[in-house]
Amino acid sequence: MIKIKDLYYTYSDGTQALKDINVTFPKEHIFAIMGLSGSGKTTLLNCIARFLVPQKGEILLNDENIFTMSDISFRAKLGVVFQHLNLFPHLTVLENMTLAPCRIQKRSKKEVKKSSFEMLDRLGILDLAGNYPAQISGGQAQRVAIARGLMLKPEVMLLDEPTSALDSETTSEFSKWLRELRDDTSFVIVTHDLPFAEKTAHKGMFMSDGLVRKFGLINDVLKQTEER
Repeated sequence: MIKIKDLYYTYSDGTQALKDINVTFPKEHIFAIMGLSGSGKTTLLNCIARFLVPQKGEILLNDENIFTMSDISFRAKLGVVFQHLNLFPHLTVLENMTLAPCRIQKRSKKEVKKSSFEMLDRLGILDLAGNYPAQISGGQAQRVAIARGLMLKPEVMLLDEPTSALDSETTSEFSKWLRELRDDTSFVIVTHDLPFAEKTAHKGMFMSDGLVRKFGLINDVLKQTEER
């Protein structure tokens, strides 16, 4: 579980991106952080991912301050998939999958390779194992990036605008796929795609001007947002 208490973040140019954020992301859920460009949602994701250090407030993962955790311990519990995916272009899909578990977690190559094949098969992309990122579609690359993150068995996975490169049909398939994975890990999704959030998430919040304006069940949040 992630708890955020009294969080503030101000950029070096004086722009206050986050103001008094107090939220809890529940376990075993898909949670959507929604808002227009400049609302603060990506800044919040970067703080949770420890890429930005807030000037004030706390972020707790299972009641432990994330900024006092070792990097190895933190990265084992929380994964991130960015909008641009960052798959290694010179490695095959399988090699992208096995690199971090072998290098970071020191797991055996045989066990990791077996787990990678099982994950790819479960996601319906086993036939892509030998392909390079340039040889697969945007939707397939999105699945590979998340599958790669899940290989580290994180408790929480952060997704930054996961549907930005997907067409409507692929977005619908992606939503269904994420819902099937929520028993494996909790997802926190940053998105401006409100129909995707409504179809995929259980709870969510809407941000603007660095503040949380609405919080709760996804349908209630979206209804309140439409009424503004």
